[in-house]
Amino acid sequence: MRICLLTSQLWRLLATCGPLVIDWCRANGIDFILGVAPTSTLCRHVATIEASTTARFTASVEAGAPKVRRFKEFFDGAASWSRTERIIARVEVGPQGADTRFIVTNLESGRAKALYEEVYCRRAMAENHIKSWKTHLAADRTSCTRATANQFRLFLHAGAYWLMWGLRAAMPRRSRFSVARFDTLRLRLIKIAARVVKLKTQIRLHLPTSCPDQHILRIVLERIPRLVT
Repeated sequence: MRICLLTSQLWRLLATCGPLVIDWCRANGIDFILGVAPTSTLCRHVATIEASTTARFTASVEAGAPKVRRFKEFFDGAASWSRTERIIARVEVGPQGADTRFIVTNLESGRAKALYEEVYCRRAMAENHIKSWKTHLAADRTSCTRATANQFRLFLHAGAYWLMWGLRAAMPRRSRFSVARFDTLRLRLIKIAARVVKLKTQIRLHLPTSCPDQHILRIVLERIPRLVT
C-alpha cells in the first residue's frame, strides 16, 4: 500500500506542470513534455498567429477544410519558474472558433509539430488504453478480500484486453469496427443471441438471420485462429 500511495502521489504531481516538477525532472536528468495552462503572458505570444490562422480558416471554408492547425515555439516561463523553458503552442481554428494549447519541454531538438502530435499526444492514447481496460472491461473491480485473488482477477482482465485488442486488429482496415471501442465490440459482436450446438469434433454457433453485421462476423471468425498463433 505504501508503494502504491507514493506512486499515486508522484503521478498526480507529474500530471500538473509546476516549478517543482520541472526542477525535479532537470535535477534527475529526465526529458519532459508537459501541458501548460494558458496564461495572459503565453497568449500574448500567439495573438498574431491566432489572427492569421483564423483568416486562413475563413478563406479555406469554401474549399471544405474542416480545421486549420499551426504551431509556434518560443522561450518563456512563469514567474515561479527557475528559468525560461521552450514553449510550444498549437493553434487550431475550426467552425467552433480558435483553440490554443501549450506544452513545455526541455528537448532541444525536434520540430514543434512532431513533438506535439507524435510525442505529447501519445499520452492521450495511453490514457484511452487504460480507460478501455478499466471501464469497458471492468478491470478496476478488485472486491475480493485477498490480495492474491485480486491479482488473479487482474490477470484475467489483462487476458481479456489482449483478446479484445486482437479482435479489433483482425477487423478490415476500412471497417468502422477497426477503431471501435471495446464496449462497442462487446455489445455488437459478442453479446448477441446464438444457438450453440456441440458436436463430437466441433462446436457450431447458429446466429439468427436478422443478426446485424453478419459480414464482419464471417471475416473475423476466419481470422480468429491468428489470435492463438
